[in-house]
Amino acid sequence: MSSPHLLSPKGFQAAGVRAGIKASGKRDVGLLVCDAPATAAALFTSNRVFAAPVAVGRENVRSGKLRGIVMNSGNANACTGKQGMKDARQMCDHAARCAGGSSADYLPSSTGIIGHLLPMDKVISGISNAAKALGNSREHAEHFMEAILTTDLVRKEAAATVKIGKQQVTIAGVCKGSGMIGPRLGVEPGMPLAVSPFKGLHATMLAYVTTDAAISAAALRKILLPAAHRSFNSVTVDDHTSTNDTLCVLASGASGVRIDSNANANKFAASLEEVCVSLSKQIAADGEGATKMVTVIVRGAKTDRDANLMARAIANSPLLKCALNGNDPNWGRIVSAAGMSGAAFDPDRAELKLQGTSVFRRGTPLPFDAIAVSRSMATKTLDIVLSCNAGKGEATVWTCDFSKQYVEINADYHT
Repeated sequence: MSSPHLLSPKGFQAAGVRAGIKASGKRDVGLLVCDAPATAAALFTSNRVFAAPVAVGRENVRSGKLRGIVMNSGNANACTGKQGMKDARQMCDHAARCAGGSSADYLPSSTGIIGHLLPMDKVISGISNAAKALGNSREHAEHFMEAILTTDLVRKEAAATVKIGKQQVTIAGVCKGSGMIGPRLGVEPGMPLAVSPFKGLHATMLAYVTTDAAISAAALRKILLPAAHRSFNSVTVDDHTSTNDTLCVLASGASGVRIDSNANANKFAASLEEVCVSLSKQIAADGEGATKMVTVIVRGAKTDRDANLMARAIANSPLLKCALNGNDPNWGRIVSAAGMSGAAFDPDRAELKLQGTSVFRRGTPLPFDAIAVSRSMATKTLDIVLSCNAGKGEATVWTCDFSKQYVEINADYHT
């Protein structure tokens, strides 16, 4: 029996095909379609420079109903002006003609390089072929996952089940993201549009979640934002918020299980967050050039906001990320990052643990075996825990180290 996947929740089909957008010839157009209109909620990038599919997606998800997702990789359709908007809408128009529903029933997504018009002949052909290939097997889910990737080295997926009364609801998700990762999701549909002539590189975080629960759009939106803050908004590779970041949840209702009470909603919310957290950790582990996934935990801060400021400052420190790549227990870079974060922080009350070893306490360095700690850092997962002893604020951020390969990837990406 195959493990749960994106199409395990009842009522969904997907496909991913090769349309020739990517020079590599890999899959680059995908469709994720619900058998009937699904309840939908989405969050988008807070970058003031945002792509045409984000603008169109905000419009289309405003109704709280979607039929599906239409996406391409290899080209971000960002900073492409009026033509970019026409192209994003044409993607939705063609998806509707091929897979059912209306243009407004589809949320478009694109990921790839910024500042280039979409090759619409290839995109349209890809959508047509994807619609013909729709299915609900694991293979179909994997083909869709492959179609969303850019610099990612691995597919990323997660699933969970939750028991509501005597029945079961399934939640499953996929995402992509490896570079240009510092999501700040939370832009609601209807926000004013902005334009910019900026051109550059692009990778993006895209995440799509399916569930067969029956839930209202209002309830889904209420659940989604805190789940995003504790997952995708808590992962960083380079802290560069993309122009195309998108998180969308589709609820088919095909299980017949209604999420219509606080108890049920809390159970469902916990499982949704579980899926999102798993996906977020996978992004950190697959960061461009990464050799290890790093968990930064700040406890006992004055407030949650202070904890988050410190955790992000630590996770985003290039000095620290390079030290971690070399297994160097240079804890001074951690404490100083917390101190420059803008958060309330008193080093004379704090304690820092690196891979479980206390290296700093109450303003004073502690004796420790640097060679042994360095050896403990030579692993694929690494933990940093800063206890502030100033309050009840907590935050967790996932990141990765910086390697020489990270520089090579981003030096060569465009040219």
